[in-house]
Amino acid sequence: MPDDALTEEEGHDDAIIGRAFRWSITVFVAIGVGVGVFIWANHEVKQEIEPDSPVEPPRVIVETIQLPTVLFKNRTDSAGITFVHESGASGEKLLPESMGGGCAVIDYDGDGDPDILFVNSKRWDHDLARIPAADGNAERATLSLWRNEGDWTFTDVTRKSGLAVSVYGMGVAVGDFDNDGDPDLFVTAVGPNRLFRNDDGTFVDITASAGVAGNAESWSTSTGWFDSDNDGDLDLFVCNYVQWSREFDLAQPFVLTGDERAYGRPSAFQGMFPQLFRNDGAGQFTDISGEAGIQVVNPNTGVPQGKSLGVGFSDLNSDGLLDIFVSNDTVQNFLFENQGGNRFEEVGSGSGVAFDPNGGARGAMGTDIAWFRNDGSHGIAVGNFSNEMTALYVSLPGTLQFADEAVSNGLGPHTLLELTFGVCWGDLDLDGRLDLLAANGHLENDIERVQPRTRYRQPPSLFWNCGLESRIEFAPLSEQETGSDFHKPLVGRGALLTDFDRDGDLDVLIATCGEKPCLLENQQTSSHNWVQFHLEGTACNRDAVGAIVEIQAGGKTQLRMVSATRSYLSQSERIVHFGLGDTAAIDAVLIRWPDGSEQAVGSVDVNQAMEVRQSAQ
Repeated sequence: MPDDALTEEEGHDDAIIGRAFRWSITVFVAIGVGVGVFIWANHEVKQEIEPDSPVEPPRVIVETIQLPTVLFKNRTDSAGITFVHESGASGEKLLPESMGGGCAVIDYDGDGDPDILFVNSKRWDHDLARIPAADGNAERATLSLWRNEGDWTFTDVTRKSGLAVSVYGMGVAVGDFDNDGDPDLFVTAVGPNRLFRNDDGTFVDITASAGVAGNAESWSTSTGWFDSDNDGDLDLFVCNYVQWSREFDLAQPFVLTGDERAYGRPSAFQGMFPQLFRNDGAGQFTDISGEAGIQVVNPNTGVPQGKSLGVGFSDLNSDGLLDIFVSNDTVQNFLFENQGGNRFEEVGSGSGVAFDPNGGARGAMGTDIAWFRNDGSHGIAVGNFSNEMTALYVSLPGTLQFADEAVSNGLGPHTLLELTFGVCWGDLDLDGRLDLLAANGHLENDIERVQPRTRYRQPPSLFWNCGLESRIEFAPLSEQETGSDFHKPLVGRGALLTDFDRDGDLDVLIATCGEKPCLLENQQTSSHNWVQFHLEGTACNRDAVGAIVEIQAGGKTQLRMVSATRSYLSQSERIVHFGLGDTAAIDAVLIRWPDGSEQAVGSVDVNQAMEVRQSAQ
């Protein structure tokens, strides 16, 4: 939210703050070289990277880094994509106008090509009521579905598919909740949410009968399908942001400068509980949020604690159950440990992921979770507000104990000025290490009037994973390494990574607020090898969400988990993707299915996409 947003202290004590410092030298760096860190944050990375900080992390081995070239080409216009996000902004500066939109990959017609869904908002009803019916501009904005025709061309199939539906949309979840082989859609909104069942490429709104609309007054954001109880079907988690109404928003004294109105702070609005809907089969769901233990109450005020914008799932403590991480805006983040039987315990503070290293809450947006080091430790990346660094909570392998290492490993200082929404882990140069993509963009279109160094439109960021042997673990790639198309400023929001052209590397899609999206083809020429897996469950959920693929190649073990829920308001493809560098042979592949069974996969060649169906035990 705007930079004058107030941090809400939630009564955490010295013990909690102490736990947040665990294993990290972050505070030592911040105190000892505060000025140096600020300079470093604005230091343009050259081919040889030598951080200004005199504090050397214990991992220092390699003194210089040769950055890769990962060029991107903007395909939006040539692909035929004409979608423009409608935020509804008309001068009143209502908070929801600044927060959308999301995007998703969905092979809606089952032809094997990744299609694209854009979540649209719309013009406010009170504005439409003032526009004459004959005015063509009064046409309502709708969701937007684009079929992949191959060769980087897409066709608008929104009306044909039944998705010409007008909602003040925010986020989307893609998942086969009825295990019939067709990907279904759940769309979050300001107001009632929508569930669309896919019937052979045509979507049918079954929200009312399914019981997943939520409250009519809710403002829902990121969402995702996962098997909460490992019973073989997908349950639904929904983030809710704040209790909002136009009347309350307009009554607040939000100003940018003088008496000029600005977008509001989340601290002015009461939080909301997230929701968990259990899949009961036959298209029916039950809201079990209360009994599941995900309704966190502010102990000082007795009102809902969360102001949730991002969500990610992973088995963080290796017990076979999917845990839930939720990023909250200006209040502490949540980590819900799965206790089994649809019961969760919130352990964010004790785990070290609730606050920044100084014990404060940040303006947290999107999030993504991955094994980014190939050593068994999870990394939870969280995009934060401008003048707050992106967080990177790193675990001790197999535990729920984390520390924010964003400063010590080089990621944080380069993210200080950007307002980051969507973050995605992915191996963009196929070297066997996961890099981090960030979609950036401010809320205020004239923010530079009060903050001269900050811009409304901001280029996305790509942080190359240099490896633990390097002086710093992450280095930002400049326009020289990625090309000018990648560095075009955007009002970035949701983002995803998918191999749209099936050539083995990951392409980029960034959704924006009030503008056209940005579709970027990855044209890296590293000659590195790769492999992809598309899993289908039989004893577990058909999407195999929660399955873990382990490959051993070149003396290295890599892990990926099947989950589309990543970034901010968005969904990537369920295909798991591995870069292999120069390794030309895969030694072993092991799949751990969500039902606890394991399956070895033999004879896997490099540079292929492989479909694996769960075998009978």
